[in-house]
Amino acid sequence: MTLKNMISDGEKVQVFEVDGKAVKVFKDPNEPKSVVLYEALTHSRVEETGYSRVPALEEVTKIDGKWAISYQFVKGDTLSELMKKDPKKADEYLEQMVDLQIEINSQRSPKISRLKDYLKRSIEGLDMIDDVKKYELLTRLESMPKHVKLCHGEFTPDNIIINDDGVFVVDWLKAKQGNASADVAKTYLWFCLHHHTEYAEKYLKLYCKKTGTAVKYVQDWLPIVAAAQLKFKRPEERELLLTWIDIADYE
Repeated sequence: MTLKNMISDGEKVQVFEVDGKAVKVFKDPNEPKSVVLYEALTHSRVEETGYSRVPALEEVTKIDGKWAISYQFVKGDTLSELMKKDPKKADEYLEQMVDLQIEINSQRSPKISRLKDYLKRSIEGLDMIDDVKKYELLTRLESMPKHVKLCHGEFTPDNIIINDDGVFVVDWLKAKQGNASADVAKTYLWFCLHHHTEYAEKYLKLYCKKTGTAVKYVQDWLPIVAAAQLKFKRPEERELLLTWIDIADYE
């Protein structure tokens, strides 16, 4: 397989378009097999829900000694690109995002990993906050209602592709089953980390209005998802994430 047309270059993977497939190649030749197979398994279980906006997984293989996963290639513009091209339609795009997230959260995948377990492990493994703060975060996490809704885990405008055939959602690596409000809190956090606080606030209010969810209920998840995000140790995110980990009650 010849890799020429690169369409994405991330921290750990590169994505190429090859013969109608999006081929995701792990940069590190020593990437653990378990990581690669876990992504493929998670994506497959999302597919098995019957949700129609998920591109099909085609193959897991090695290319030049590196692990690769091939997916159905979805041509089109990401929602991020569309929002940049036409900021005046931002509110329309945000509403479309909310509707998509509600649609995803309505799905069920009993065999997929649990969000609460992931968040707990992420917080327990942090070395940049003290034990008292960890205890407060873990206590809050334990007190949050347990749900089994499908959560994307990285539901951002970058992972939504629109073309003439409709709308598709990609990058399901972090999908879990859990509380939809935690998923929304993660989307809110993404907007803030990318300097779109206005979008974050509009998104939160719109989601809560459409679902009848209290704004504070989603806000209660913010310190938890912010702490879990710290595990990736991205310097540009650290300061803002630490401000979100304050356990003080929101107004």
